[in-house]
Amino acid sequence: MQYRRSDFDVTNTVQVSSPDAVRRAVVDLFRQSWPHYPLDRVDTAFRDFERLFNGQFPGYYGCDTVYHDLQHSLDGTLAVARLIVSYDRTHLADERLGPERAILGVVTALFHDAGYIRQTDDQTHRNGAEFTLSHVSRSAQFIGRYLPTIGMAEWVPVATKIVHFTGYEVQFDQIRLDDPRDRKLGHLIGTGDLIAQMSDRCYLEKCRDRLYPEFVLGGIAMPSDSSGKTQVKYSSGLDVLRQTPGFIEDVRRSRLDGEFGSAYSYLEALFNGRNPYMEAIEANLSYLSEVLRTGRWPMLRRDPPCFTWERNPVQNIRSLVIGHLKQVWKSG
Repeated sequence: MQYRRSDFDVTNTVQVSSPDAVRRAVVDLFRQSWPHYPLDRVDTAFRDFERLFNGQFPGYYGCDTVYHDLQHSLDGTLAVARLIVSYDRTHLADERLGPERAILGVVTALFHDAGYIRQTDDQTHRNGAEFTLSHVSRSAQFIGRYLPTIGMAEWVPVATKIVHFTGYEVQFDQIRLDDPRDRKLGHLIGTGDLIAQMSDRCYLEKCRDRLYPEFVLGGIAMPSDSSGKTQVKYSSGLDVLRQTPGFIEDVRRSRLDGEFGSAYSYLEALFNGRNPYMEAIEANLSYLSEVLRTGRWPMLRRDPPCFTWERNPVQNIRSLVIGHLKQVWKSG
């Protein structure tokens, strides 16, 4: 059996570092469900996504966040497309999302982390990770400007709300939507974002080596309390891993099985009763459990490619983190 490649999806059939490969997979899925519906906006959105993340979109630098890189968004988008198709296959006609919402879901998923990308007139921020605490609202603003350019202006009020199912900036009970199908679409987008990253073949290494630096620059690893005193929430990449089992347990309880209503289970209709995403998540958790039990950190030895617009993105963000940590401890 062929080993799963680091930049391929859970089925090892789609290269999720390639916008064109994911676009083809999404279009093929949608054509199976809606054979006569025009999908030109999907093609356009993938082209614009690639331009944005590669530094070719007017007014923006490219993606420079090492965990939330191009692969992260593409992997999540593929999962969202699969969830949408699976959902419609398993529900009655009046509950189905249909092709227009399917396209909206894919576009929203593609740009759900656009808020990490710096604008060219921003001379204050050094890395997109500094927007961690506000990136979903920034993504909503980008999506609100983008949708009218592809003829989907009427969906702006919906898209700018449902993108918040991927973040923590707005409480879910404050996301008000008139049509229950729109809320369901938000649940599928939030589910796809979570299960894609947690099922990544290199999820554990990425948490240690790439998510922690983003946490540092984003003010999550060492937040300041009301008195201005620095609190340490994550002391290192290894500390992120130590807290990962608890994080996944909380995410599954409050989001995947909670607000999102176990939407991941719809995928069984697409994979003959199996769920490769949840299986891969369990495998990652099992492997992490063994690492934590034995303390054999060298078991986490993968060094996957990073897909940003920079030449040495991991080294660059590490330099920024070192400088940031020195400044934090210097200031007390």
